[in-house]
Amino acid sequence: MTNNDGRWFAVIMAGGQGTRFWPESTEERPKQLLDLLGTGKSLLRMSFERAASIVPPSNILVVTGRMIASMVAKDLPDLPPGNMLVEPFGRNTAPCIGWAALHVRRRCPEGIMTVLPADHLVMDEKAFSVVMQLAMERAQSAGTIVTIGIRPHRAETGYGYVEGGRVVSGPVLEAVRFVEKPDRLTAEHYLQDGNYFWNAGIFNFSAERILSDIGRFLPALGQGLDRLGKAMAEAGAAGVPESLLEETYSTMQPISIDYGVMEKEDRGAIEVIPATFGWSDLGSWGSIYERLPCDKDGNVVRGGTLPVLVDAKGCLLSTSRPGKVVAVCGVDNLVVIDTDDAVLICPRGRDQDVRKLTEIMKSHRS
Repeated sequence: MTNNDGRWFAVIMAGGQGTRFWPESTEERPKQLLDLLGTGKSLLRMSFERAASIVPPSNILVVTGRMIASMVAKDLPDLPPGNMLVEPFGRNTAPCIGWAALHVRRRCPEGIMTVLPADHLVMDEKAFSVVMQLAMERAQSAGTIVTIGIRPHRAETGYGYVEGGRVVSGPVLEAVRFVEKPDRLTAEHYLQDGNYFWNAGIFNFSAERILSDIGRFLPALGQGLDRLGKAMAEAGAAGVPESLLEETYSTMQPISIDYGVMEKEDRGAIEVIPATFGWSDLGSWGSIYERLPCDKDGNVVRGGTLPVLVDAKGCLLSTSRPGKVVAVCGVDNLVVIDTDDAVLICPRGRDQDVRKLTEIMKSHRS
């Protein structure tokens, strides 16, 4: 059920770099703008509709970059034009969230924000909406930072974790600490322990609270945001001059909200709600393989591919050209992604290394 009292806002972070799903995803058209699962909707569009189950579209803000701003606007025609915040440079999530919090606070001094990544997958939309309603209500009533912890169903080394502690209210637990991506043995311990949850990167807090905490833990960023906040108040409807926004952003340290703020918070300041709603961060081609139907040999075919398979098992085959033949013979667990201008071939277990390939190519171009 959508909250319509005007104090709740959803902020969708849609600035991605397009590295993990190369060659389909690029800087010019990153992951969140793609329909990776064949649903007919981009991940961004799905995230927007998910946010609209919590707050009205008028209270949804989307933070993105200049390079893709026009594509974001095209993908979200029902997003009010003034609700798209365009960063001049990507500076990770702490500046992004701080910039959005200034806009929320300006529109509603008591505003409560939920911060959502644009490129994650949620299978159970109804369960998601129920959990998010509870999280925002808790952030509003208790004044705490409330995060969502996904109950793990496997020993995952690709995610960060949140350790849950004592019960503070109903299903809400005290968040003891945030933990970086673990090794295999540690991840297996977390799974058996039962008090560790995947960090989904979803946070809920008041705009005033997060701006205060940024100022406390990241004083240089806080000063930059204060400067922008004063300029917003002076400029009114005209908005912050682009030159001032560029100048201020250029001085901001690129840092995540997790590392810059959450890991430094006092005990009891952060709470976690354990949840299960079919969440995935869709972090690699392997995660796409896991979400799509396969044949009797475990092969997954997507896009317009006409597959020819001989003695092949556990492969992901994809082409962006309808009717193009992709033939593989005598291979197992291979990823083959074909686009108009590039082809990726790698073992499915090495799909996390795709980012390294994009870094090499970028260095060759520079």
